[in-house]
Amino acid sequence: MPRHASTSLSEINVVPLVDVMLVLLIIFMVAAPMMQRGLDVTLPVARRAEQITAERLFVTIPVSFRDDRIVQVGDDQVRVELLVERMREELVDQADKEVFVRGDEAITYQELMTVLDELLEGGISNIGLVSADLPLER
Repeated sequence: MPRHASTSLSEINVVPLVDVMLVLLIIFMVAAPMMQRGLDVTLPVARRAEQITAERLFVTIPVSFRDDRIVQVGDDQVRVELLVERMREELVDQADKEVFVRGDEAITYQELMTVLDELLEGGISNIGLVSADLPLER
């Protein structure tokens, strides 16, 4: 028997390991975007809404705000009491202190005003209200 034939039997075959790892990689790449989830907000509908063209900071007020007093600034959840400081940090380098507020249609006017007051105290000069587009009737 040749010597190299006996040594090839003792080596580990890595091809099945690589196949399994590639399958797992594909599964995780497909599943990862599905695991990211933001707040569910049903926007109110406006007849004359304009499209937002620039990249701006969004503050989202979910319907759960009345229970936990938490809003979402960009992708981060922030208690409303800390919103003033967060706005000062977020927009310290920007000349135009603008944010867009997305509020669930079920929040009350008082809840909206509470968040707007905190934004104004945080130095925001322009606040845009985001609404859903009304479907065109034919």
